[in-house]
Formats: sequence, structure tokens, C-alpha cells
Amino acid sequence: MTPAMDAPDDDITRHSALEDAMALLLGTAAMALGIAMFQHAGLLAGGTAGLAFLLHYASGLPFGPVFFAINLPFYWLAWRHLGHAFTLKTFAAVALLSIETETLPRLVGFAQLQPLYAALMGGTLIGMGMLALFRHQASIGGVGIVAIVLQEKRGWRAGTLQMALDCSIVALAFAVVAPTQVLLSVAGAVALNLVLAINHRPGRYVAR
Repeated sequence: MTPAMDAPDDDITRHSALEDAMALLLGTAAMALGIAMFQHAGLLAGGTAGLAFLLHYASGLPFGPVFFAINLPFYWLAWRHLGHAFTLKTFAAVALLSIETETLPRLVGFAQLQPLYAALMGGTLIGMGMLALFRHQASIGGVGIVAIVLQEKRGWRAGTLQMALDCSIVALAFAVVAPTQVLLSVAGAVALNLVLAINHRPGRYVAR
């Protein structure tokens, strides 16, 4: 089963395979840039990316492989409730983002990046990337999967739910980074989830 929509199937404009591929590539590319900004400023994101950041900062392990591994348990939930197409596209998106976050530092560097700007713009880029994935029936796993399942099953807004979960995860960062970085990370989480809360609502977008 794919995420439920209000319109009948006959009225739904379905995305082509090329459109889905472009959304996955561009969406994860935007997210990778946002994550690079967070890393440069020593900030954290929410969701499984936030957990990967915590392990990355605490242990020195590379972000990409840690992020990929953390998402593995969530694919069962996606397969059961959101269908094989969603799960496979989500797996592809997570793999792409894991590769891109490890590759991007070789292509892009920041000579100057103000931390508050990094938080707000980085969070916005990550949110826009997630929105692109959501609208093509994919996500970056973890909390995103849980949020989509609850939106489709209970009618809860994915963006609002994810904002609450993300801020809770970011709060755990007090044990790893300075309080200033945590507060800036919360600002980034709010920016990210405002993009989703405003633009990702049940029934608003009916393409698949």
C-alpha cells in the first residue's frame, strides 16, 4: 500500500520513473548541502540524521555509513505500512544521501559560514529535500517513515509530528556539543519542519 490520498486513483497524476529519479537525486543533493552546512557549524539535525550526527561527533565515525546503518531497522515498518515501492525508493534515497554526504566535502568548502545562517538555511535545504522525497512517495527513513505512517493512519500532520520528535532528539545533543550549538540546532530543526508543516498536508498533493 502506498500513502493514502483523498482523490480516487483514476484522478491521480502518477510520476514517471524519470521524475522519481530526478526527485531522489535533487532532493538528496539539497539535503546533503544542508547537512554539510550543519557539519561545518558543528550543528545537529533531527530524526535518524540527528542520531547519526550524535554518533559522528561522539565517536568520530563517518556520518554517511552511520546514517545508512541507523535506518536499516525502519525498512520493515515502511514495507508493511507504506508498500514496496515506497520502501525501495526510501532505501535508494538513504543510500544516495549517505554517499553524497561523504563525497560533498571534496567538492564544496566554506571559507566563512555564520552559524545562525547555517542553522536556518541548512534546515530549510534539508526540509525542501525531504518535501521533494515525500511528494514522490519516498523519505530518508527513520522518523520520516514513522511520521508518514501516523499521518496516513491517524491524520496527524507529518511536519508537526516530526518537529516534536526532532526537537527531542536535538535536546540529547547537550551531552555531546556546546549549549550554543544545541540552541542553533533547534532553530535549524524548526526551519526544517516549518517547510514540511506548511507544505506537506494530507490531501494537498495527489500525484504519485
